[in-house]
Amino acid sequence: MLVIGIAGGSGSGKTTVVNAITSKLKEKVVVIPQDSYYKDSSHLPIEERHKINFDHPDAIDWDLLCRQLKELKEGKTIEQPVYSYISCSRSKTETVTVAPAEVIIVEGILIFTCKELVDQMNIKIFVDADDDDRLMRIIVRDNLERGRDVTAVVNHYTETVKPMHLQFIEPSKRYADIIIPQGGHNKVAIKIIANTIEKALQEGE
Repeated sequence: MLVIGIAGGSGSGKTTVVNAITSKLKEKVVVIPQDSYYKDSSHLPIEERHKINFDHPDAIDWDLLCRQLKELKEGKTIEQPVYSYISCSRSKTETVTVAPAEVIIVEGILIFTCKELVDQMNIKIFVDADDDDRLMRIIVRDNLERGRDVTAVVNHYTETVKPMHLQFIEPSKRYADIIIPQGGHNKVAIKIIANTIEKALQEGE
């Protein structure tokens, strides 16, 4: 079993890299998104929930994420939490059943800031991209998926996303074994990584 961490700034192209790997490995891989593990804030008024800094490590339930990753590595099935960006809260009734697989991908902007999590990873990949490219992707994503207008997205990027990127995410790059420049646009690097993972699995059989 291989545990692969894929980190990088918001809008860097992590999802593109993850999709490329999963499309090649298919049923051999499961993905554990960091975004599913935001701390439950359903006890707070909705106005307070919208003030939460989701780009800060303190927003993540690292204990649960690390524990469930260990369980997957032990061959156990987990019930992954479901988090809604619309309500800014974790579902009380809904979970996603995740079974162990040969490759476990842990994906998220902050995953290299947690030492306990990093220590469980076999391969650590950082997806790098220019700030302008990331901002453009964030604007499109947040408008389509989270219902935010462009002004709100740009303000949030300036006040929260960029400062947190500089404070936590960019420095975490030093923990990476592999850095993919040009983000999700770097098809050559993505193909090489996917082939390397596939070869590693074959050698382990």
